Amino acid sequence: MKKKLQQLATWLGADAGEFGEVIVTGASLNTRTIQPGELFIPFRGEQVNGHRFVEQAFEQGASAALWLKDEPNPPTDRPILLVDDAALALQQLAAAYRAELTATFIGITGSNGKTSTKDLVAGLCSPYFKTIKTQGNFNNELGLPLTLLAIDEDTEVAVLEMGMSSFGEIEFLSKLAKPSYTVITNIGEAHLQDLGSREGITKAKMEIVAGMQSNGVLFYDGDEPLLQQAVSQAEGVKAIPYGKGSNCALQLTKTSFSNEGTEFSTAGDVEGDFLLRVLGEHQAKNALGAILIGRELGLTIEQIYEGLKQVQLTDMRMQVIETAGPTFINDAYNAAPTSMQAAIHFLRDADFGKKKWLVLGDMLELGEAELAYHAQLAASIEPKHFTGVALIGSRMKVLYNALHESFGTQVFWTEDMEELQKHLAFQLTSEDLVLLKGSRGMKVERAMETWHRE
Repeated sequence: MKKKLQQLATWLGADAGEFGEVIVTGASLNTRTIQPGELFIPFRGEQVNGHRFVEQAFEQGASAALWLKDEPNPPTDRPILLVDDAALALQQLAAAYRAELTATFIGITGSNGKTSTKDLVAGLCSPYFKTIKTQGNFNNELGLPLTLLAIDEDTEVAVLEMGMSSFGEIEFLSKLAKPSYTVITNIGEAHLQDLGSREGITKAKMEIVAGMQSNGVLFYDGDEPLLQQAVSQAEGVKAIPYGKGSNCALQLTKTSFSNEGTEFSTAGDVEGDFLLRVLGEHQAKNALGAILIGRELGLTIEQIYEGLKQVQLTDMRMQVIETAGPTFINDAYNAAPTSMQAAIHFLRDADFGKKKWLVLGDMLELGEAELAYHAQLAASIEPKHFTGVALIGSRMKVLYNALHESFGTQVFWTEDMEELQKHLAFQLTSEDLVLLKGSRGMKVERAMETWHRE
């Protein structure tokens, strides 16, 4: 964005005073990360009042700032816009700026895999179009508006991740972004405690079509019966399924793994062989949505192949980390039963000539059935496939109890990270391949702090 303050004032119904010619190039909520030229937006909470940092924001290069009308002593010698509500003002600015942009907008949601799919779509597009994607976890009612305001006017493709924890949130984001294409990666169990059931999660994820352009297309996990049913009941929505099933317009037919990554083949709407520099059949399935979007944007099979081959995913998504000791697969950004099973199955089936270890942490936000979900993992974990299992977290005690008879001393459980690190330091060697997986709050990646990366 590059707008005069007077334009922002017009969008907000505010008064820029004598500072109307000041140029604003984006927005920030944080003085630690604010960039020169950005608009500083102070939030007022129970613990911290952002107005205390307005002067600091100007000292660090902010070109202007908002100020709540009921907050006393607004500066009179600085470019200030007075508003009633900071969050609403941010969203109004983003909506007005979005209306001026000509980029193709793509919205992505799902219980698991939305960040990886965002990376895959953006990475596929970036060699051929000027592309922007959601950075970090800027995928909510504040983060997405900030992303919109960071888009250059000549951007051609904008890939936006949309997160949620309750009903109505994705609908709001979709109506703000107005995407031409949307993706629902899957329906898992995250946020069961807030949404009550997988049917509730499906309903919330389907909100992504609320703001979709009238000629837009939804791409979705065709292997998920709940999504199949929801799509069949959605009036006026063009929807294309992808997955492994025969009902899918684009099918994943074959996958194999090597030191280069994941090789996979597709049939149906797009037939070809592709390579991802990341491990996992579930990542190949995520790539199907990117392939379909690439086709919609006019890319050839060769362009799609080359684009996918150079994609790099955000850290902690099946990230291979070589150390002087074991090799780690860091998939510890988050976890729910669906993604946990997918990661376990990958390691079970992978053949890298190494002994295999699982290091698993609690899965959070699963509601009343959380212990049952943890215990059910035992069906996928057998001694013939894994040399050892190390578990951390109070909920993982039920999995420990389920595995103890078959694994004996080769299954370990603790609630303390230092104990886990000591156990692994004693057990692991350079011959081991170790999967790290758990919910974000567990920080399971700390388990490899004992070793240094090569």
